[in-house]
Amino acid sequence: MKDRLITAGNALLARLALLVQTHPKRVTSGLAAMLLTGGGAAFAVASLAPTQQDVQVRTIAQPVASLADGTTLADLADLNHFTLFRSDYTRSTDSAEALLQRMGIADPVASSFLRSNETIRQHLLGRAGRLVSAEASNDHQLQRLTVRWILNDESSDFQRLVVERDANGQFSAKVESAPLTINTRLAGGVIRSSLFAATDAAFIPDNVAVQMADVLSGSIDFRRALRKEDRFSVVYESLEADGEPLRAGRLLSVEFHNNGKTHQAMWYQPEGSNRGNYYDLDGRSLRQAYMVSPVEFSRVSSGFAMRFHPIQKTWKAHLGTDFAAPTGTKVRTIGDGVVEFAGWQNGFGNVVFIKHANRAHETVYAHLSRIDVKKGQNVEQGQNVGAVGSTGWATGPHLHFEFRVNGKHEDPQVVMAKAAAEAPLNRQNEAAFKQLASQMRMQLDSAATIQQASAQ
Repeated sequence: MKDRLITAGNALLARLALLVQTHPKRVTSGLAAMLLTGGGAAFAVASLAPTQQDVQVRTIAQPVASLADGTTLADLADLNHFTLFRSDYTRSTDSAEALLQRMGIADPVASSFLRSNETIRQHLLGRAGRLVSAEASNDHQLQRLTVRWILNDESSDFQRLVVERDANGQFSAKVESAPLTINTRLAGGVIRSSLFAATDAAFIPDNVAVQMADVLSGSIDFRRALRKEDRFSVVYESLEADGEPLRAGRLLSVEFHNNGKTHQAMWYQPEGSNRGNYYDLDGRSLRQAYMVSPVEFSRVSSGFAMRFHPIQKTWKAHLGTDFAAPTGTKVRTIGDGVVEFAGWQNGFGNVVFIKHANRAHETVYAHLSRIDVKKGQNVEQGQNVGAVGSTGWATGPHLHFEFRVNGKHEDPQVVMAKAAAEAPLNRQNEAAFKQLASQMRMQLDSAATIQQASAQ
């Protein structure tokens, strides 16, 4: 008889353990009623997984007050109160309900407020890529919603939209501005298929990958020369808001092992100067007179050669290079210069002409969807001059790019390959440069260690 009671008691405890794990609040109230005449109690629940020796036992302890001491069931309902946190990025298709559902919130009052508030409609709904963080109660009611974003790439501040519920259950919304903080991040990766696949796997932002390709383009052909098991380490700026990264900033240093060779680069800006440059760690300038491409990491769809013209339906010389890219892709000047023309011109559509420092060289950027510069404006290498489009005589979105030497069309790839690099580091800056280079070597070594650890 005694053994049967023990067996029945163990079975009851097992069922109670399962109920505690799945319905803690309901069980709390039930236990309180059972313990009406007691002074208090605690219980432990073991994991209900199989009973092998190596299974870790998990203990849950919950003190329960006695109703005999004046505790009410309403008081007991608050024993398991906690806050839920979740972060995500907004989508252009988000409605109030869709956003809250993705954040794990079921709150019709909050949904109604998000739909009806003008500030929220202006800064949140329909805005893609903004970092949103939610705080909710344990019954999935919204307590606070915070959205952070940067207005433009040149801004040193970020915007913060705060939606908050007060003690009376009423919501309010406000927009604040606060300064961004700049932190340094280290990362590393291994090439398995492509550069962007490797940086994605290492959680490195795309614009850092683009900077890597630009800085080392004079040494590595990132379209054709990458090898499986090539590896890289990077140090870059992270622009953060309230400790949350919003976007990556400048690439500070990079080390790339490609096909048995090691390539290094670091950013150095002399104190008091408003202009910096990339150098190898021995002080040699990596800045070429011209960048290898006016479009970030795009595909050449038509080179400098004879071709069958898609509109005129005849064979003729193609006096430039076409870069295939989606409409809106940024177009940048490949070198320093002055804008000679910016506007509409016949088959070119929206086009920009830039004269470069020696005045003998001129570059042309055609079929743009928009133009971001004006005639007479000074531009620096890498500065945006417009965006890819299909204006003028174009069958689809692409950039038509030309390089002219003394008015004569030349193959851009040939001219840019022959262009000389800038002068090396000024001798008066050598001491400061060497000190920074030493720091960058240590950081790159640390990034390589991170990459190796993650690979293992």
